[in-house]
Amino acid sequence: MSISMSSASLPTFKTTLGNLSHILDKAIANAQARKFDPSVLTQCRLAPDMLPFTRQVQMACDNAKNGVARISGVAAPKFEDTETTLEELKARIQKTIDYLATVRPEQLDGTEDKSITFPVGPDSTRTMTGEAYLKHWAFPNFFFHVTTAYAILRHNGVDLGKKDYLAGANA
Repeated sequence: MSISMSSASLPTFKTTLGNLSHILDKAIANAQARKFDPSVLTQCRLAPDMLPFTRQVQMACDNAKNGVARISGVAAPKFEDTETTLEELKARIQKTIDYLATVRPEQLDGTEDKSITFPVGPDSTRTMTGEAYLKHWAFPNFFFHVTTAYAILRHNGVDLGKKDYLAGANA
């Protein structure tokens, strides 16, 4: 039996976002233990030319909600990019998970061959089938930003390991 678009996308996005929230919990606890303001972490980056931690989390959330919205045809909520604390970023993650919970499997299933046109930068678009979009655009972008957020925190001394990334609070 082949897997469905809903079973491939919704649990993957929800679980990984939950793990990202867990990683933020560990960052908050680490900052408290080391006696510094956790908000310091929001502007950290691995290289001068990359986006800071806050944008990595925002973009992970945007990739999940916009990816599902494009495939399903259901409008994604618009989130203002105003988060300045780890708690606010956790709330954004939860809002994304809450939105994903509103998308019904039947809105995604059968969209493998649907034509998806999406922005790739400020002045261009790309078109792919629903299945190709999920596998080769939505997932890679989503995991890139989650992984980069993890790496930024790990680089800044937050005690994280693979089990935090893969299993979150269920580890």
